[in-house]
Amino acid sequence: MAPIQKTVSPRAWVELMMLSLIWGASFLSIRIALNEIGPLTAVAHRTGWAMLILWAYVLARRLTVPKEPRVWAAFVVMGLLNNVIPFSLMAWGQLHIETGLTSILNAATAIFGVIAAAVFFADERLTPRKAAGVTLGFIGVSTAIGLAAFKDFDIRSLGQLAVIGGTISYALAGVWARKRLGHLKPQVAAAGMLTGASIMTLPVAWAFEGPITLSLQPQTWAAIAYYAIVATAIAYMLYYRVLAMAGSGNLMLCTLMVAPVAIVLGAFVLGEALPLRAYIGFATLALGLIVLDGRLFKPLQNRTRRA
Repeated sequence: MAPIQKTVSPRAWVELMMLSLIWGASFLSIRIALNEIGPLTAVAHRTGWAMLILWAYVLARRLTVPKEPRVWAAFVVMGLLNNVIPFSLMAWGQLHIETGLTSILNAATAIFGVIAAAVFFADERLTPRKAAGVTLGFIGVSTAIGLAAFKDFDIRSLGQLAVIGGTISYALAGVWARKRLGHLKPQVAAAGMLTGASIMTLPVAWAFEGPITLSLQPQTWAAIAYYAIVATAIAYMLYYRVLAMAGSGNLMLCTLMVAPVAIVLGAFVLGEALPLRAYIGFATLALGLIVLDGRLFKPLQNRTRRA
């Protein structure tokens, strides 16, 4: 019997759109914070404050906290792959490219996630449909970056590659989470992951960018509060709620909605103007994600079976 497909209820749609808006605006808030603090310090604030919020939630709900050293070692690796590396690379990349372009390239996470899953898991092989989606995704990313970025390599080119490096790290984090953390409550896993990340980011930021000061401009604190508390701690909890209601396949819709939010905010608040190739690249990448999702092909498959 075919597995029952999850549908998106009105409530799930509302929370899915909220999550897209929250994450879409996070690119702007990070860029605002970078006007006063370095990228590593920005990441340290993000993981540190979000960690405290999530542990407060875990303790308030009296969720079981793991004590095994191997689990905490897994948290450290997860924090490195899902927080330290991608947050740092993307924050540094945002110093040199537009927030909207960062969000477009960030959407490639789903493409690299499919590849990583196919490499490490026998039950997630690369089918012809997935291969077509991945190919479209790569074409979209290459179009958004532009061939000139590879011909005339400069700091902007490096910034774009840094963001792509972050998406690859996210993809590997998904593999690690399935292998090592799948047995834990999601909120506990997120809190542990952010703890592992904070253990690394705080001393590294201090060493490379100096002591972390709390004497910051009000707009910087507002930006930090948004991306650390709202776009990280609260967003993680909202993410798992939507995941339970709508399923992972439907959550891919969030990937498609985040970039337009970031593009609009970057244009209106920062006056960013993306080249036409960025929009063409995003459209191609979005088509690749739709092919990966596969739901548009199901009616055609059903009609073929009935014929």
